[in-house]
Amino acid sequence: MWFKNHCLRSRLVSNGWRVVGQCEDESVPGAVATGSFCERRESTRETPVATAPGTDSMLTFAVRRNSNGLVRKPMSQTKAPLILAIETATRAGSVALVRGEDVLASASGDASASHSQDLLESIERILQDGGAKLSEVELFAAAEGPGSFTGLRIGLATTKSFAVCTGRSCVGVSTLAAIAQAAGNSEKVVSLLPAGRGELFAQMSSVSDGQVRDLDNATHLSLSDILEKYGSLQPLIWTGEGASLNAEALRAWAVDHNISINDSGGNPTGWRIIPSPHQLAISIAKLALDKYSNGDTVSPNELRAVYVRASDAEIKEKWPREK
Repeated sequence: MWFKNHCLRSRLVSNGWRVVGQCEDESVPGAVATGSFCERRESTRETPVATAPGTDSMLTFAVRRNSNGLVRKPMSQTKAPLILAIETATRAGSVALVRGEDVLASASGDASASHSQDLLESIERILQDGGAKLSEVELFAAAEGPGSFTGLRIGLATTKSFAVCTGRSCVGVSTLAAIAQAAGNSEKVVSLLPAGRGELFAQMSSVSDGQVRDLDNATHLSLSDILEKYGSLQPLIWTGEGASLNAEALRAWAVDHNISINDSGGNPTGWRIIPSPHQLAISIAKLALDKYSNGDTVSPNELRAVYVRASDAEIKEKWPREK
């Protein structure tokens, strides 16, 4: 994986952090963990992994270990887990600190910059705003895709590393499911996300009381193919960045096919076009809580990206062989 350990280490150092050692756990490809105490060795002491000079930073955290490796601290049996959600599938991305229905803090990224440039600062900020330390996070959630290939790798590598060094579990959440969840209750909602090469990631779902049910599989199609597939359905919600970018084309199709559009939501029939949520990480956290409640968590090593389509590099490699 291209996102090597030293990338995050250099980001920490450039911001005045003192980094001690490096994570050598082979279960985390491209690990961004920063502490020598991620090594599996006989120890039960609690030691900070990374500290900001002159302060007890929120990114200072402690873990306990034994001869078998990381020992997970018991999660609370009386309240919902503290969840750190990371979403780097979209251009701007976002992070959120959530406990149950309470959003303690959240932040959006910079759409004009790489996630590797501002992700750590965003996490640091919401931990401070939420009054929590990384060691207190009980579940790490991440958008697993589809979305930006580079963004997904950064977000998943960061999530894996935090989970390894705190001994916590992870949850991967579909980006398209989170987009649907953010749009609210609906019998049919189509989530759209730019996929590159003139295509869109698309999936239809239903949402009831915040629960998302897939009505078909995620795919990547041109807008014309998407309209052929879903264009006769009513009532229907279109949502996500792809819907916002193609709102004019969606409205034109609706006019040509005598479909009414009501953006206020008062129309029980027809179409609605709902803008993309600014902080998708909040929906990532809410869906992650559902998975956690159902016992559907994974180890850091099991957390995987769901790309839906081949990368440009894979397409270019395959093309000469097919000619």
